[in-house]
Amino acid sequence: MEREESEDTTRYVVVVNHEGQFSIWPADKAIPRGWREAGKDGPKTDCLAWVKDNWTDMTPLSLRRAGGPAGP
Repeated sequence: MEREESEDTTRYVVVVNHEGQFSIWPADKAIPRGWREAGKDGPKTDCLAWVKDNWTDMTPLSLRRAGGPAGP
């Protein structure tokens, strides 16, 4: 698996949905409905590192606004 990862030349873009949840998506593909660019693109490892650094609360936005529990 590591060898495949190191050979991956795909460019990715970080996307975010209306709930504040992040994902990465191939930059050459249309972004799925309900998602928008979050402002980071590049190699997979860079995008995943950005998500790790910036997605600090995985609680969906609607639940945070409602004052619900933050989860386990």
